Amino acid sequence: MICRTPAQGDSESVWIKSSYSSNGNEGDCVEVAAAPDTVLVRDSKNMRGPMLAFEERAWAEFTMYAAEG
Repeated sequence: MICRTPAQGDSESVWIKSSYSSNGNEGDCVEVAAAPDTVLVRDSKNMRGPMLAFEERAWAEFTMYAAEG
């Protein structure tokens, strides 16, 4: 896992909000975007803040694990 600043991220990335995020004003939202060989994750309340970068394989393993629970 790598922590990136917005300047290191792809500003043209298409960010997708988690389907588990609330639609209200609670603000507990996570967004993901695909970048070359990487999946970026950020807090939608702080879009200009830091983001996490995961290798594609690590992200795939995480999502499979999360789907089991």
